[in-house]
Amino acid sequence: MQALGASSRIVSARTVSAAPRRPSRASVKPPMAMFGTATPSSDIYSIQVKDIDGKSVKMDKFKGDVLLIVNLASACGFTPQYTELQSLYEKYKNKKFQVLGFPCNQFGSQEPGSNQDIKKFARDNYKATFPLMSKVDVNGAGADPLFQYLKEKKGGILNNDIKWNFSKFLVDRQGNVVGRYGSTTKPEEIAGDIEKYL
Repeated sequence: MQALGASSRIVSARTVSAAPRRPSRASVKPPMAMFGTATPSSDIYSIQVKDIDGKSVKMDKFKGDVLLIVNLASACGFTPQYTELQSLYEKYKNKKFQVLGFPCNQFGSQEPGSNQDIKKFARDNYKATFPLMSKVDVNGAGADPLFQYLKEKKGGILNNDIKWNFSKFLVDRQGNVVGRYGSTTKPEEIAGDIEKYL
C-alpha cells in the first residue's frame, strides 16, 4: 500500500508540472489598442505643429501667450467668424495674445482646398493676419497631437470629439486649457474670458 501511495504522489506531481502556467497578474499587459497609437504629450509646449507653409513650429514658441486655438473651414456657415477672430487678435495681440487657426476638412468637407488656397482665401476675404497652420484632422485615429491634447484636457458633451468647424479652445499663459467653446459661440463672446488671463 505504501508503494501505491508513492506512485500516486508521483503521478500527481507530474500532472501538476504538466499544467500550463498562468502568468502572474503583474506580467499581464493589456492590448496596446486600448491606449491608441499616440503617446500622450506631457504638456502643450512639447507638441510640434506645422504652419500654413509647411514649416515646423514648436508650441513652446507661444509660451507665455494666451492662445485661442480654432479649427477653421472656408465654406462653412460659421466662416464669417474669421472677422471676429481677426478683431480679437488685433485687439489683444499687444498683450501677448494669439489666435491659432487650424484648417480642417472633417466636417461636411468644407475645407477642401490646399494650404495655399486656404491662406489666400483667409487673407483676401477676411484680411486675416493671425497665425494660420497646416490643415489637420481633429478627430479620429489621425487627429493632430495638439487637438488630442486639447480634447483630453477639456472634454466635450457626450464625448471628447470636436463637433463641427470653429470649435475653440482657450489656453492661459502657463499652458493650461481653461476654456472650450462650440461653433455657435461667437469669438466676441469669449472676449471677457480672454481678458481674465491677459
